[in-house]
Amino acid sequence: MIDHTGVSVTDVAKSKAFYRAALAPLGYAIIMEWEQYAGFGVPPKPDFWIGQGEPNVPAIHVAFRAETRAQVDAFYKAAMAAGGKDNGPPGPRPHYHANYYGAFVLDPDGHNIEAVCHAAA
Repeated sequence: MIDHTGVSVTDVAKSKAFYRAALAPLGYAIIMEWEQYAGFGVPPKPDFWIGQGEPNVPAIHVAFRAETRAQVDAFYKAAMAAGGKDNGPPGPRPHYHANYYGAFVLDPDGHNIEAVCHAAA
C-alpha cells in the first residue's frame, strides 16, 4: 500500500491553486503546507505532495480514486476551469476493464493527473 507520493512543480502557488480546485470534488484539501511544499489529502492525512523544484522528466502520471462517475466528471470540469489542459475527457475506458471510467488532465507542469472510478454505471 502506498502511503504518499508527490511531484515537483515550478510554481508552488500556481500548482497549489490548480490542485486545490481540481481535487476538491474528490474530497481532497490542503492539510499541511509550507512555503515551498503543500500536502493534499482527504482529512486528516496528506497523501499527495507538491514541492518546489524542477518538474519530473518525463512527467508523472498520478491517478486519484473517485467513488462515483459524477466525481470524475466534476474533477475534470474543476481541473479544466483551474487551467488544466485536456488529456482525455471523462468517459469509459473499456480497454482497461469493463467498468473503468476516467478523465485525464495535464497540470501546469505537464503531469498527467487522472480521476478514475471503477464502479459499474
